[in-house]
Amino acid sequence: MKTPLPTDIYVGSRIRLQRTFLRITQTALGERLGITFQQIQKYENGKNRVSPSKIYQISEIFQVPISFFFPDGGTTEPVSQSVERFDELSLFLQTVEGRELNHAFRRIRGPKVRRAVVALAKSMAGENNDP
Repeated sequence: MKTPLPTDIYVGSRIRLQRTFLRITQTALGERLGITFQQIQKYENGKNRVSPSKIYQISEIFQVPISFFFPDGGTTEPVSQSVERFDELSLFLQTVEGRELNHAFRRIRGPKVRRAVVALAKSMAGENNDP
C-alpha cells in the first residue's frame, strides 16, 4: 500500500473541512459527483488522488475557488507543514461541538462581542489573555 503524499492529504482535508462545514454527507457529495461515499472517504483520507475534473466539480458544489483546495499560492512553506498546521482546525471542525461553535460564532455580528467570546474561551481554557 502506498503512503499518501502530503498534497493528497491536504486536498482531502480541505474537501472534508468544507463538506462538514456545509453539512453535506459523504453519501450526498458522492451522489452529486457520481461516485460512492467510499471514494469520498478515500479522497478525504488522501488515499486516492482527486482528479482535476473532480476538484473542479467539487469546487462548483461547494461554491469555492479551486485554489481553496491547495496551500496558499504565494508561500514558500512546504505542503507538509501546511498539512500539520491545518490538521488542528480540521479535527476541531469534525466534532459536533466544533461545528456548533463555529456556526454560532459566525452569526455574531459585533466585533467586540466576538473578541469577548474569544477571551472567555481562552479564560476557560486557562490561557493567558495578554497580547
